Amino acid sequence: MTQEELAKLLKTSISVVGHYERDEMTPSIDVAKNIANHLQTTVGYLLGETDNTNLFKVPAMLTRSSELEKMDSENKSHIITVVDSFIKAIKFKNIAAL
Repeated sequence: MTQEELAKLLKTSISVVGHYERDEMTPSIDVAKNIANHLQTTVGYLLGETDNTNLFKVPAMLTRSSELEKMDSENKSHIITVVDSFIKAIKFKNIAAL
């Protein structure tokens, strides 16, 4: 996508998009969400927080992650242990099926 195309989608100027690309300006959270939506990725990917363009693109996963972040460390640890156990069990099941 060109700067011009993105600028039209965001209803802004090409120079503003250029400023975003060169880190000369920081878009608002709403603008960042809008950019991510138009580019079919996540804000986390745009910010360089992850290499995975689809990480937490599913709203249900993002909601669960947000809820987990609100918990105290002991509860987080318990939930992560349970999830890790399920993941290991599924991987083991898939390997055994081969």
